[in-house]
Amino acid sequence: MDTVHSKDGTPIAYDRTGRGPALVCVGGALNDRGSAAPLAGLLASRRTVVAYDRRGRGDSGDTAPYAVDREIEDLAAVIDAAGGGQAAVYGMSSGAVLALRAAAHGLPITRLALYEPPFTPDEPDRVRRTRDHAAELNRRLEQGRPGDALELFMTGVGMPAELLAQMRHAPMWPALEALAPTLAYDSAVMDDAAGGVLPAATAAAVTVPVLVLAGGASPAWMRDAARRLAALLPAGAHRVLDGQTHDVAPGVLAPALEDFLGT
Repeated sequence: MDTVHSKDGTPIAYDRTGRGPALVCVGGALNDRGSAAPLAGLLASRRTVVAYDRRGRGDSGDTAPYAVDREIEDLAAVIDAAGGGQAAVYGMSSGAVLALRAAAHGLPITRLALYEPPFTPDEPDRVRRTRDHAAELNRRLEQGRPGDALELFMTGVGMPAELLAQMRHAPMWPALEALAPTLAYDSAVMDDAAGGVLPAATAAAVTVPVLVLAGGASPAWMRDAARRLAALLPAGAHRVLDGQTHDVAPGVLAPALEDFLGT
């Protein structure tokens, strides 16, 4: 583990694996830097893979008040630490949206790969539910109820009630609960308070080559979000990984990333 300090002084922990051109991995909700380890191992023979703990997670610090711009600065610091002053970036889920916003902000990203950015369908009922979910999530966290916030999130992504009840008594639950406050950060990245719909202006501002990936077995709305984003990007491409869900297999993802990133 290494550490770099963000612009506001927050320490950001990261792991570096392999050698070659740099690829920075940006995790989604409830991910820490360890979540990217299997993918990093598959890519390490051809590139340096840098995975980091987003602020508030793992070994990274956290400085109040939170703002999405601070997370963009965190990513800028990690890219700089990766070496060479620029890097390709891979983002997963809400981490893909953070990476997209960072590229639009002008970070030195050479190529951008995004897996299933979970933008809300632009339908009144879905937008309303997303806003309500964001308000309730923040309410539970402000009341000091991280476990209940975690339960709300997992219910929202489709976890069955019986499985969730089992998880609350599982050994992994305390570690997940420790990450629960950062669910508010992912919600802010997604702009859920405003409905979480695809930001067309942000997409239009990203001029580097972008590959937007989706799993062929993922819900239709998620596959549609990936397709719509790719169409809005000036240099966007879209690819579906057959048989994959939101929990994409590293062994399937790695070759797709290699095809896109090249040498």
